[in-house]
Amino acid sequence: MINREWHLLSRPVGWPKPEDFALVEAEVKQPGEGQVLVRNKYLSVDPYMRGRMSAAKSYVAPFELGKVMQGGAVGEVIASGAENISVGDHVLHFGGWREYATFDATQAVKVDPDAAPLSTYLGVLGMTGLTAYAGLLRTASFKEGDSVFVSGAAGAVGGQVGQIAKLKGASRVIGSAGSDEKVKLLVEEYGFDAAFNYKNGPVSEQLRAAAPDGVDVYFDNVGGDHLEAAIGSLNQGGRIAVCGMISVYNNTEAAPGPRNLARLIQTRGRIEGLLVGDHYDLQPQFVSEVGPWVASGALKYRETVVEGIENNLEAFLGVLRGDNTGKMIVKL
Repeated sequence: MINREWHLLSRPVGWPKPEDFALVEAEVKQPGEGQVLVRNKYLSVDPYMRGRMSAAKSYVAPFELGKVMQGGAVGEVIASGAENISVGDHVLHFGGWREYATFDATQAVKVDPDAAPLSTYLGVLGMTGLTAYAGLLRTASFKEGDSVFVSGAAGAVGGQVGQIAKLKGASRVIGSAGSDEKVKLLVEEYGFDAAFNYKNGPVSEQLRAAAPDGVDVYFDNVGGDHLEAAIGSLNQGGRIAVCGMISVYNNTEAAPGPRNLARLIQTRGRIEGLLVGDHYDLQPQFVSEVGPWVASGALKYRETVVEGIENNLEAFLGVLRGDNTGKMIVKL
């Protein structure tokens, strides 16, 4: 059996280029004792992967040059050397960017394709969903009546943050996105109270117009001018959860920080970074609460699906460009 898998050939400088990567053929490794072989059905591409393409020290090891990259994936077990996982089971794992993956069964989480579409275990019911849930409720200490601003609000995490805030009793939810079509989605389908296209004018001015009474919580997926605008509109005791800063991921020089950090003294505001890996203890609570919302349609989600392993890189670059609405998924 031949496997097609994506390798990182060189570390990108600025925007990743196709020549930094290669789609390579390799022999499929059969599972040993305690291992499983999975035929991947859906792969995840996410903004954080850009950081792993750099050699800079971070919270997770960088991708190794000349070796297959990693990412979230869900697929069907086609061979098993493990007692607790059988052929035909479907599992969530981290052996993405390839058609077949062989790994220790301890790294696999069984999922039920009858309970929800397999792709949702990479998005609304998966890591991005838990990121939204933990970031809003724990990191940002959301409470009923808060006014919430979300950047990158039409993305996989942002769209869920805004909807959870509404379901939990937010007084007002505002989102920013990169197109008028996405703005319409946020208001008409996701139930945001207001949204704006950040390309249509200064973010600070558009945010003040959308949230004249200020914001209590800012969920940051973008950084840059969005973070500065949020600090400028932050109410007393406001909280900022920093999940991502996609606006600076491809910068070749350090981006200047917000110029108004001193305002945090006045507002007694708080900024805290967020990594989903610190919050897996919330997984059972997350599934029990969000699962029924998804099943009933109370919480809506979108997926942007790209087909074929050969298009995995283009799907990833599309995430960096903001081409996706909701979760970007690669279907094999």
